[in-house]
Amino acid sequence: MKKTLPFNKTQIEEMIKQYPTPFHIYDEQAILDNAQAFYQAFDWAPGFKNYFAVKACPNPAIMKKLQEIGFGADCSSYPELLLAEKAGMTAEDIMFSSNDTPAEEYKKAKDMKAIINLDDISHIDFLEKNAGLPELVCFRYNPGPLREGNAIIGTPEEAKYGFTHEQLFKGYALLKDKGIKRFGLHTMIASNELNADYFIETGKMLFELVVEIKQKLDIQIEFINLGGGIGIPYQPEQKPVDLEYVSQGIKKHYEKYIKTNNLEPLKIFFECGRVITGPYGYLISQVRHIKETYKTYIGLDACMANLMRPALYGAYHHITILGKEKQPSVKEVDVTGSLCENNDKFAINRLLPDFDIGDIVAIHDAGAHGYAMGFNYNGKLRSAELLLHEDGSVTQIRRAETIDDYFATLNF
Repeated sequence: MKKTLPFNKTQIEEMIKQYPTPFHIYDEQAILDNAQAFYQAFDWAPGFKNYFAVKACPNPAIMKKLQEIGFGADCSSYPELLLAEKAGMTAEDIMFSSNDTPAEEYKKAKDMKAIINLDDISHIDFLEKNAGLPELVCFRYNPGPLREGNAIIGTPEEAKYGFTHEQLFKGYALLKDKGIKRFGLHTMIASNELNADYFIETGKMLFELVVEIKQKLDIQIEFINLGGGIGIPYQPEQKPVDLEYVSQGIKKHYEKYIKTNNLEPLKIFFECGRVITGPYGYLISQVRHIKETYKTYIGLDACMANLMRPALYGAYHHITILGKEKQPSVKEVDVTGSLCENNDKFAINRLLPDFDIGDIVAIHDAGAHGYAMGFNYNGKLRSAELLLHEDGSVTQIRRAETIDDYFATLNF
């Protein structure tokens, strides 16, 4: 997939006059067009909803735009619940999926009438004692050796998440005995997965479970949540997941298992974040130093505090030098940040055009798990976030941190 930019060097140079690098910038219209295409792909599915994974891009300016076209919010902490609330999402437009959860967070979710998705069978008793059982309860299913995971989450039997098959049935039976009448079923067993058939098979697995739960417990599941995990093509040679193909594959299994067994309407949910905003966010930085030792090091004014995926996962992020898009890639370099960690590198042994001090660099596919995973190690300050509008204007949707912010929690 060819890597393109929604802006040019001149536009970014104008932005830098007001907003110093590094900063993250998001293409508003591309995000909204992409989000609407996701819904259109599943327009056959009753009650279809994507609960945007707040952890991917926790900015209310973007969340509000997604809420306007029908998105909910997938939250995993008290602050994320508050973010969703401030973005205008309420009640069952919020899915609260957490693990090792404190009592006050369950209380907040219940007070908001959010859908509570329990991660462990012991949490039924914990929730009941600390917040009371809500009207609707969902369980996260971990299929263990029945399914393969992938590198980010790991194999299901090694993952810390979810109920076993046996616990799932025990849990639903327990809730039924307690008078609960509304139930959901959730799973998420892979992250950043590009194999479209993976999600079709996940749908099949959950539909089979819905049938089994009905037959064994006489419980009608109200919705299935296939989780997130739909990947994006970080590398130019990769292709995006075909959502129409995924949708039609899931529809075939829906008709086979749900329609045939008179279990309609069963709502279908996702909790995708990366595939919604990931390809449409960019980290903008400038070349600060060029170092020639045993290798050539291109030192940026950004570091892994601004984008830690390459250091954390060895992940590939495409890099464009603005104004040099048509120049040949002739120099093998490491592109680095200024953190006191040797893995603070955005690229290793990457062929790129010749660099100069002051060159502006755009690091692609930073719209999810980019800014959100930032940190303050080495006293690094979090950067600003900008929203690029269709007319080329920009709005600052988060200012850069200051030293006063960094010191604000300290007691001198």
